[in-house]
Amino acid sequence: MKVLVPVKRVLDYNVKPRVKADGSGVDLANVKMSMNPFDEIAVEEAIRLKEKGTVTEIVAVSIGEAKAQETLRTALAMGADRAILVTAEDKVEPLGVAKILAKIVEEEQPSLVILGKQAIDDDNNQTGQMLAGLLGWGQATFASKIELTADAARVTREVDGGLETDSYKLPAIVTTDLRLNEPRYASLPNIMKAKSKPLAQKTAADFGVDVTPRIKTLKVTEPAKRQAGIKVADVDELVNKLKSMGIAK
Repeated sequence: MKVLVPVKRVLDYNVKPRVKADGSGVDLANVKMSMNPFDEIAVEEAIRLKEKGTVTEIVAVSIGEAKAQETLRTALAMGADRAILVTAEDKVEPLGVAKILAKIVEEEQPSLVILGKQAIDDDNNQTGQMLAGLLGWGQATFASKIELTADAARVTREVDGGLETDSYKLPAIVTTDLRLNEPRYASLPNIMKAKSKPLAQKTAADFGVDVTPRIKTLKVTEPAKRQAGIKVADVDELVNKLKSMGIAK
């Protein structure tokens, strides 16, 4: 069974984002970039399924600038077998990403596509659902547990009311949530081995996909700074403060 795992290069989650002076976007110059945490969980899950013997090959895919090779090498070091980089210097929106992935799926014929439920840079939570729609495949979003058989996936999903377990015929799309697993660290020997693993490079034009942006960012601003709190001596003073603010009656 072949599994396709799309991964995205994003601003590292430990780095505090800074807005550009002109308000055109987030400043990514000279800052640490890494694999989207939800995608890292997807890679880890694919590796665990391979270790169980239900998956035979893991193909990592990234769509973005040439520097995304670093992200793919991380996936290869973790345990992916080979990688595909689709270069695109401009930002590719979720629909464009889904269209490119659909073309790659047609070529690779995987039984399962596992990807993060969303990227932490834009928080769109759209690509997995759009890909399922384009392919006409079943989809399981927000997965917290995945069990595979030869022709089906049993997925436990996180929903508002708790947990929901469903069965999906393969091929299918699964998007991962935080509680699915804890990704491993790549060992030094595996990092060295990753340098020799296959990494194919293509462009969006190779797939005949138009990735022209359809959304225009008008302005990006930082959140308003929180004002300092007020200390009160006792409960009575607290109640009076709340009443004066119109919060309590």
